[in-house]
Amino acid sequence: MKNILSKIKDGLSKEKLSLGVDIGTSQIKAVKLKINKDQVDLCAFDVGPTKFGLGEILKNMLEPHSGSEINISVSGQQSVIRYVNFPRMNNFELKQALKFEAQKHIPFSVAEVNLDGYILKDDLPDNKMLVLIAAVKKELVKERLKLIEGLGYRVNIIDIDSIALVNAFNFNNSFEAGADHNALAFLNVGSSVTNLDILDAGIPRLSRDTHIAGNAFTQKVADIFGFDFNNAEKLKVNPEPDKLNKIKEGVESVLVNLAGEVRTSFDYYESQGASSVAKIFLSGGGAKFSGLKEMLEHFLNINVEYWDPFKKIKISTDIDQEKLRGLKGELAVAVGLALRSN
Repeated sequence: MKNILSKIKDGLSKEKLSLGVDIGTSQIKAVKLKINKDQVDLCAFDVGPTKFGLGEILKNMLEPHSGSEINISVSGQQSVIRYVNFPRMNNFELKQALKFEAQKHIPFSVAEVNLDGYILKDDLPDNKMLVLIAAVKKELVKERLKLIEGLGYRVNIIDIDSIALVNAFNFNNSFEAGADHNALAFLNVGSSVTNLDILDAGIPRLSRDTHIAGNAFTQKVADIFGFDFNNAEKLKVNPEPDKLNKIKEGVESVLVNLAGEVRTSFDYYESQGASSVAKIFLSGGGAKFSGLKEMLEHFLNINVEYWDPFKKIKISTDIDQEKLRGLKGELAVAVGLALRSN
C-alpha cells in the first residue's frame, strides 16, 4: 500500500473488477464494479450490520468476491484533510517536502500518521499550487489492514471517506472548464460521523467531519416517544404520519447544531475569497430522515437535494432494483472506493 490518499480519477483503466468496502460504525457497505474504458457496471452490492460479529459479517460479505481488489476507507477523529498553498513544484519534490510542511497544518505528529499529498491546482498566482494533504493515524490503518488481511484478503487502497465521495460525484457529473459556477457542498450523514465537503468545479476545497450525525437524531426520537434505539431508528426512517410533526420538533435542536456547523464552514470557505456555495447534496444512511432536506433548506436558506451515485453506472439485470433504490444514498462512499484504481 503506497498511498493513503485516493487520487482523483482522470479516467478509467482497462477492464477489471473492483470492490469498495465502507466500514461504518453501524453498517458495512460493499459495492462491486466491473470497470473498463467505456463503461462501468454494477455487479453486486451488499449491506450488513457492524455491531455484532464484525469479522464474521465482513467474512460472509467478502466470500462471494474472492480475487477482487478491495478498497477501504476511514473517517473521523483519526484522519484529517487539509488544503494548503505550496510553492509550485513537481510530484517528486512534493513528496520530499510533504513530511516537513505537513506538520504545520495537521493536529498529529507526522511520526504517528500515514501521510500523502495530491496537487489539485498547479496554476495559482505567485507561482503557487493547491495541495490536498491527507493524514491518517497509523494505528487505525493497522487495525483496518489486520481486519481485512486476517480474513485472507488483500487491501489494494486505503482512502478517506470524503475523497471517495468526491470521486463518486465527479464520475457521475461533468464540469465545464471556464464555465461560470458556484461551489457545491456535500453532507454525507452517517450514524456517528457527518462528512462535509465543498467542491469548486469538481475540485475539493474544504473537508471536515462532525459528530452531529444520524444517531443524534435517532436518540432524540427515542427520548420523545420512550422507544428503544432500534425502534426509534425505524420510526425516524419511516415515520407514521401522525408522529411526523412531533419528530421534526424533537430533532430540531440537533439539526440547528448541524446547520450551524455547516454555516460556519461555508462562512470560512467564502471568507477566503471563494465563490459562494449554491447547493447541498445529501447522502448517507443518516440522511434517510423524512423532512431532513426541507429542514436544512429552511435553516441554511440554500437548495438541498439527494444525488445518485449510480447515475452513470450500468445496473446489471440480476441486481435487485428495489433494494438498490432504497440504499443508493448509503452506498456513495463504497461506489467512490470501487471506482478507484492504482
